[in-house]
Amino acid sequence: DQSDARTTIPRADLDPNVQLILAGLPEQELSYQEIYEKVIPSIVSIQAYSDTTAFSGTGVLMTSDGYLITNHHVIAGCSSAQVVLYNGRRYDAKLVGSDAHSDLAVLKIKAEGLTPAEFGDSDLLRVGDAALAIGNPLGSELFGTMTEGIVSAINRDVNVSGYTMSLVQTTAALNPGNSGGALINSAGQVVGITNLKMMSSY
Repeated sequence: DQSDARTTIPRADLDPNVQLILAGLPEQELSYQEIYEKVIPSIVSIQAYSDTTAFSGTGVLMTSDGYLITNHHVIAGCSSAQVVLYNGRRYDAKLVGSDAHSDLAVLKIKAEGLTPAEFGDSDLLRVGDAALAIGNPLGSELFGTMTEGIVSAINRDVNVSGYTMSLVQTTAALNPGNSGGALINSAGQVVGITNLKMMSSY
């Protein structure tokens, strides 16, 4: 746990029985409509607050009882966070842990009967595979936006804020607010968490 000391979101314990199990290579492809219907119940909107600023991002449900994954930078330096499900229900979130090096964080909401995403193995991705992104570009007003593209590179080393991350690169359109959302393969499996948009001016 490499949480920023300025991040004071109330803490939650990690259930030792929580595991993120990766599914194998998909046997069949789904249509884009089928992928969206499969994944959208697992996508959430995250609103995190510091003393002076509100931040918006996306998250992906990991378990039916409210563990979810997002980006570290979505919640870094914040004192509270709320999660909004695709059906509009809103929950206060607690922080289980976060890591600035991988830019990942796990939050917990008190809920039951949720629809966790199916996670696939990103090591099985190949350049040219279909890649879809579902998230909330530019904030919760555009909740559940899906964009399509391909895997344009794998194991792309990128230096961000002094950390080198090995990333999957995609042509799927992304914008601020997509952070923490899902990158999805042709079987509707989450194979990545969106964390960075690079532009020519960067």
